[in-house]
This record gives sequence, structure tokens and C-alpha cells, in this order.
Amino acid sequence: MSDLPSILIIVAFLLAVISLVQPVARLLRVSQTVILALVGIAIAAISSFLLHSSFTDLFNKPAELILDFPITSQVFIFLFLPILLFQASLTLDVRRLADDAAPILVMAVVAVVVTTAVVGLALDPFAGVPLAACLMLGAIVATTDPAAVVAIFRDLGAPPRLTRLVEGESLLNDATAIAIFSVLLGYITAEQPPALGAVLLGFVRSFAGGVLLGALIARAFVALLPLVRDLRAAEVTLTLALPYLIFIICERYLHVSGVVAVVAGGLVLGAMGRSRISPENWRFLDEVWEQLGFWASSLIFILAAMLVPKLVRGIDLADIGLVLVVVTACLVARAAVLFGLLPFLSLLRLGQRVSTPYKTVILWGGLRGAVTLALALSITENRAVSHDIQRFIAIVATGYVLFTLLVNGTTLRPVIKLLRLDQLSPVDLALRNRVLAISLVSVRDEVAGRAQAYHLSDETLAATVRPYEDRIALVAEAQAASEGISERDRLSIGLVALAGRERDVLLEHFHRKTASPKVLEAMLQQADRIVEAARQGRSDYNKAARGWLEFDRPLRAAVALHRLTRLESMLAQRLADRFETLLVSRIVLEDLRRFATAKLLPVLGPRMTAILREMLDNRIEATSKALDAQHLQYPGYAAALERRFLRQYALRLEEREYRTLLEDGLIGSELFHNLRVELQEEQDTVLRRPRLDLRLEPQTLLAQFPMFATLSEEELGKLAGLLRPRFAQPGEKLISQGAKADSMFFIASGAVEILLEKRRIRLGRSDFFGEMGLIARKPRSADVVALTHCHLLELGGSAFHKTLENNMAMQVKIAAIAEAREQMNANPEPEPEPEPTSNVIALPPPPPRRVAD
Repeated sequence: MSDLPSILIIVAFLLAVISLVQPVARLLRVSQTVILALVGIAIAAISSFLLHSSFTDLFNKPAELILDFPITSQVFIFLFLPILLFQASLTLDVRRLADDAAPILVMAVVAVVVTTAVVGLALDPFAGVPLAACLMLGAIVATTDPAAVVAIFRDLGAPPRLTRLVEGESLLNDATAIAIFSVLLGYITAEQPPALGAVLLGFVRSFAGGVLLGALIARAFVALLPLVRDLRAAEVTLTLALPYLIFIICERYLHVSGVVAVVAGGLVLGAMGRSRISPENWRFLDEVWEQLGFWASSLIFILAAMLVPKLVRGIDLADIGLVLVVVTACLVARAAVLFGLLPFLSLLRLGQRVSTPYKTVILWGGLRGAVTLALALSITENRAVSHDIQRFIAIVATGYVLFTLLVNGTTLRPVIKLLRLDQLSPVDLALRNRVLAISLVSVRDEVAGRAQAYHLSDETLAATVRPYEDRIALVAEAQAASEGISERDRLSIGLVALAGRERDVLLEHFHRKTASPKVLEAMLQQADRIVEAARQGRSDYNKAARGWLEFDRPLRAAVALHRLTRLESMLAQRLADRFETLLVSRIVLEDLRRFATAKLLPVLGPRMTAILREMLDNRIEATSKALDAQHLQYPGYAAALERRFLRQYALRLEEREYRTLLEDGLIGSELFHNLRVELQEEQDTVLRRPRLDLRLEPQTLLAQFPMFATLSEEELGKLAGLLRPRFAQPGEKLISQGAKADSMFFIASGAVEILLEKRRIRLGRSDFFGEMGLIARKPRSADVVALTHCHLLELGGSAFHKTLENNMAMQVKIAAIAEAREQMNANPEPEPEPEPTSNVIALPPPPPRRVAD
């Protein structure tokens, strides 16, 4: 048994070897994973030779330390695997992953099940072990290794979508294969094997339970992040604890798949953590986890490779034949899923199409590695498994791993080049040329300016900028050859750039605490939908962009609750959220307009930039209209929110000035800390959002209606207390013909249309409707439909009659307008109105809808 110093010296030795492998792999243009596997095998083989050789005893002690190193399946599974899986899932873009959810799930779940069955059935006639053991081997070799796959595809510079597909598959199929392996191992070692139904139920429970529990635990950890805000060492430490807690709790105590749980937890933290950790700290966290992942993947590979001589001891020609059977069966099973099932999913529109070259590379790139070896090792350590099964699993699984690494791994680069997947698309090539041209010109001009400022000679300047002039000429030629890119592709590039920038700006607002965290988190989710829609084209982008203006489900639920119970707290909260959303979105859109002019104009040209600017202008106009409607109803609250925003901006500038003084040495760290504490206290105060009083602001709004001009402040206050806010979506029916007349409506913003038999009448801001049925005490005489998003104030029938009884001037005013409207309804042709006070407006047919509508 090795002692601790011996273990540490071997680990240090292996880390040194790993660091030297990188330059060798780069020199040979071979994946580092393949080199690590060969080095690990060589270390074990040479150590064994030196220990048992009679040539010299000089190296016996080091050889013994290496060969006796405590490499067990527990080390792989509990020490390295959580780090490896968590780091890989943490770096995945969940939302981009969702685009390819169908093909990834098919390859990660269906392909594993199919491979397990095909390999097991193919081996059964030749292996001489029970079918369950053959199926268990099928599950062991069905898992592609995330360390091998991710490392090789990144080293080769594969296209982003192809890398995303294989990354997602390698993560999730690990979970599926290990879950199947665990179920089959339990079946083999059980004294009384369970029924097939119980086996399937156990698999579903393990997989689904892992997803649910991993996501819940990660979500709980995300809730803890504000407690360590801006403490990056604490944030990294918290994330380091997460995968181990998830894995051990789920695997040992809750008896669900720890692998699935860790992957789910990493995806949740990756999706939610970015909005709760500052960009600088997230970059630090990402770099730390990249280093941890490198150590884990490298050590797990070299340690697993060191086991190969031990695992293949006693191999013969029959075993090699079984390895070839597994190679053939795995390729057939994987090809059947890739070329048979994936096209069917595309036909059903359940996922994006995966091209034939992509499927070919995915088929050949299904590398096996440390995970397969760890599972095989766990079988050799399990005393409940017979020796024949142990030998069968160890030799065949190890042989197959070596085949995929030494054959598939070394030939994957030529396959990618042969299929031309390492080349940029015409759109990407055109964009590269344009960006490169702009960058080179900028560098050349900056160098010339510096040379002039420092009074350097013209000869020196000419010699320095000449290479840039040559590169600019070459890029200009390439750019001229690629000018055939369609305007649709250029627009798509611009939309994706705008959507991505929109999310980045929102993240900056989130970290600056411009608005409430809950509001900004919801806005980030909407921004993600805009990013995804931008990839589909202009129409989808516009549709997603209108999401800022929609009355979301929580707001509609709050309105419905207010109508039923008159409870105002929930409605006030949702209206305040909408205020902040509109205010921040308008600020973000103004930033985007400047971004389009400064950054996109040189890249996309004036025409495409003008189209993008027009789309942004339409969004700004629509957002401003919606925000103006909120201003109209609650002007005091709107002003308070704007003051809060500017005060937060001023505090950030103040902190920046103090930090500059500290960096310039004009103030000491103690004074800076004191100033920052004071600023933090004020920032915490400003961060608290003012409370929206629903009853206070409608009084100001009512004073703008001419019919209420004669009411005193006290009477306006009483009337405001009787009004109920109501919000309407375009197309919503507000009044139905023949229905009981039990209220009237005042239009604070928006437009409605009264649908009569022979004409249509439109009403807008400061108009009212629904009063005729209350006056005549008759059913409704027409339908009224919202044309736009409307903010309405509803007055109940009993309150209406009570108000009229106490105000004669108001009676006369409403009676005159009602009489004019009744005459208009009776005459199909519009006639001059007897009372100029009527606010009825007859408008021409509406123009085609745009974003601004």
C-alpha cells in the first residue's frame, strides 16, 4: 500500500508528464488525448519491465510506486468524474443546446440503448458468458468519453455546431450508459434477478430523479450566490463544492444517477449563474474550472491508460476477434441511429437537420476512454461477478478503447478535412474578410499616428506599415471575390449581432443594479428568446422583440385577481415591474442604435445598417408609446423611477472616480474602503424600488378628462377610489352585444373600436365608452374590441349612477355625448356632430401592422 508521500510524488510526476505532452502533441499535430493514452500505457509497461527484469535493480523502487499506485474505480468515479462532467456542462450554452435538443437526446439516449442491444446480441453467440454480461459490456462501450471527444474536437477546430452536438451527446450518454450499466450489474449480482418491468422502472427512476434533484440542488446553490457577491474566491469555492455534493448525495443516499444529476446541475448553474456573478468574476470562475477540467481529464486519461497492461493481460486471438465484433456492432448501431432516425426527426420538424458530413464525423468521432475503462475496472473489483465475466469485460472493453483512440482518434482530422468541415462558410468568410480589413486599416492608422507623435522617421514607419499594406491588399482581393453574399445573409449577421449585444447590455445593467434583479432576470430570458429568433430571420426577430410590450401572464393574472377581489398589492407589483421593464428596454435600445452606427456600419455597409436602424427605431417608438401610457397613468411613479435610475448611475460614477484616485495613489486603501462603505449603504438604499400606489395616480389622470373639469379635488379623489385598472390586449373583446351593462370605461391609453351593424367607430385616449347602456339601463348595443394594448379605468354601474346623482354638470355632459352617439348609431352616414365636446373619432382603415403597432 502506497503511503501519502509516495502518492503525492507520483501525482507530481504525472502532472509534469502531462505538461510536457502538450508541446509534443502540438508538434506532431496529434490530439493530446491520444498522446496521453500512449504515454500512460508506456509508463505502466516500462515500469513492469524494469521491476521484473534482472538487468538492473536500480529502478525497482520507482517502478513499484507506479505499479502499486492506488488506481481504483472509486478514484475515477468519485474524484475525477464529477469535476469532468461539471466543467463540461458548465461551459455549454444551454440555449444553443436547446436548438439541437432532439438530435442530442436521440444520440445520448436512443443510440446508447440501441448500441447496448446490438453489441450484446452480436457478442452473445461468441462470448461464452450470459447475455446479461454481453449487454452490460454493450452499455460500457456505448458511452463516448467527454474528455476524449471534447478535447479532440476542440483541438481539430471543428465547426461550433458539430462540437456542440458531440459535447452534448458525450455528456448525456455517459449518464444513460452508466444508468443502464448499474441496472444490469444489479441484475447480474442479484440472487433473484428482478423482472424486466422492475429493471426498466429502475432506469427511468434513476435517470429522471437525477435530472430533477441535480437541477434543484444547483438552483438552491444559485440562491446562495448573492451572499458571496463580488467575492470571487468564495464564488469559485461554492461552485467547487456543488458537483461533489450533488454526486455523492444522489449516488449514495438518494439512489438516483449521480452522473445525470451533476450534468443537470452544471447546466443549471451555467444558465443562471452568469446573471448573478459579475462578468469579471465569471471569467475568473470559467478560467479556474477550465484548469480543473484540464487536470481532471488529463489525470483520468493517463491513470486509466496505466491500467491497460493489467486489464489486457492474457489476451488471445479469440479476444481480438471479440473486440472486432464490438467495433463492427458499435459502428452499425451508431450509423443506424444517425442515418436512420435523425432524418426522420427532421421530417417531423422535431429538430434541426444534421448534414451527412456532420453525421459521418459524429459516427467516426465516437471515442471511448477513461469512463469505459473505469466501468470495466469496477467489474474486476466486484467480487460478486464471476472471474469469466470479469476477464471478458476487462479485455474486450480495453481493446475497444484502444481501437477508438489509436484508429479513430488519429484519423479524425483527415476525415474532417476530407469532408471540408474545417473551412469557413461563405457568409463567415465574407464577414471575416470585412472585419479583418477594418482591423488592419485601424492598426495601420494607429501606428502611423504614434510614429508622428513620437517623431519617428518616415523610413521606420514605412518599413513597419508595409506588411499591413500588403495584408490589406490581399484581404481586399478576397473580399471582392466574396461580395456575392446575399443581403439576407448580411441581415442575418446583423440581427444576430444586435441580439447578442442586447443581451450583453442587459447583463451590464444587471451587474450595475440598474433595476430590480427579478425584472432584469426576466428581461435576460426575453433577450435569450430574441437571440434565438434572430437566427431564424427578420420576421421571427420582430415577433420576439414585441415580447417587451406584451402583458405577460403574471400581469394578466394580477389583473384578473384584482377584478375579483380588489386586492391591489399583486397588481401594483406587476405594474411596477412593467414600468421598470419598459424604462430599461428603452435605454438598452438607445444603446443598440449607437452600437449599430459605430460597429455594424463598417462591417455590414450602409444599406444593411439602415435597415437594422429602422427596425430599432420601430422598437424604440413602440416602447416609448407603451412607456408614455404608463407615464400618463402614474406620472409621479414614473418620475421616481427615472430619478432612481439617474441616482444609481451617479453612484457608479462616484465609485469609479474613487477607484481612479486609489490607482493614481492620491488616496490610500483605508480611505477608499471608508468611501466605498458609505457608497454601498447608499446604493442599497437606492436599490429599493419605490412603491406604486394604484389609487393615488388615477386622480391625476381623471383631471385630464374634460367631463371631470367641474369636480373638486375631494370629489376626484373619491371617484379615483371607485375606478379599477384594466388592461386589454389587441383583439380582446371588452363589451359584447346583448350583454348586461354593468360598467363604463375611460381610455387612459390605446385605442378601441365599436362594431356597429353599418359602421365602425374608433375611440382613443381620453375617450370613454359603455355609458349608454348604463344611462338607458339596457343591454349592450354593440361589440367593443381593443385595437392596441389599452390601459383602461373601469367604473362600475352603481358607482356611475351615484356619481351622476351628486354632480349635475357631469350629468349634462355625459347625456349630451350619449345623445350624439345614439344619433350617430342610428344614421349609417356620418353627420356633423351637434356637440363639439364629443370625442368620437372616425378613422380610415388601419395601415399594415409593424413592430411599432
